[in-house]
Amino acid sequence: MNEKIIQTAGKNQLGEFAPEFAHYNDDILFGENWNNLDIDLRTRSIITVVALISAGIIDTSLRYHLQNAKTHGVTKKEIAAVITHIAFYVGWPKGWAAFSLAKQVWNEKSEDDSMKSQHESSMMFPIGEANEAYAKYFIGQSYLAPISKEQVNIFNVTFEPGCRNNWHVHHADEGGGQILICVGGKGYYQEYGKKPLLMQPGDVVNIPTGVKHWHGATPDNWFSHLAVEVPGKNVSNEWMEAVTDDQYGIE
Repeated sequence: MNEKIIQTAGKNQLGEFAPEFAHYNDDILFGENWNNLDIDLRTRSIITVVALISAGIIDTSLRYHLQNAKTHGVTKKEIAAVITHIAFYVGWPKGWAAFSLAKQVWNEKSEDDSMKSQHESSMMFPIGEANEAYAKYFIGQSYLAPISKEQVNIFNVTFEPGCRNNWHVHHADEGGGQILICVGGKGYYQEYGKKPLLMQPGDVVNIPTGVKHWHGATPDNWFSHLAVEVPGKNVSNEWMEAVTDDQYGIE
């Protein structure tokens, strides 16, 4: 089902200066033509982009309609193919000019991506790849970056806001346990039956074997810590139940 297009740019920008033009723009061009169901909005968006580029209109109008095309499902690969194709017919320089705007629109980062980039730039360790291997033991998205796999295993573990791992216990016949060193953002560490600890860059937590605990990000902040695996004999992890929303509801 097509969504209804509503446009007010004409009235907002030209309502007093050229009310008739504003009426034609908002009520006729967009209000009637764009809401005609004979062509779906995705196709109509592509046609409009092609028409503007063909006419050599490489300004905010084209950027608006490129964003409109993206909103209605046109992918980066598809818009690249469209512009490449029409450049053969309407002129190579027009294609080049259109690509500069298309790159801006399709390369824009979402708010989540921007927060991720800011978090990564705030610390000296990489975020790494999505932690798919242990995803079943986490609520939310986490990432894992190996820092050292010799002598002592060290990983940078990153949690998106609201992400936390399940309750778990480190076991070992001798030695073992884990050390957490916060290197970015804000997060929590909690041992079962105790109050949670807020972790910020530079904070260190020593986790003995046999202690049930969890750790993760605060609701509004990314969180990264180095997880240092203390060497031991017959070491293992026992994963348990998830941390419920009530348990996580920390003020």
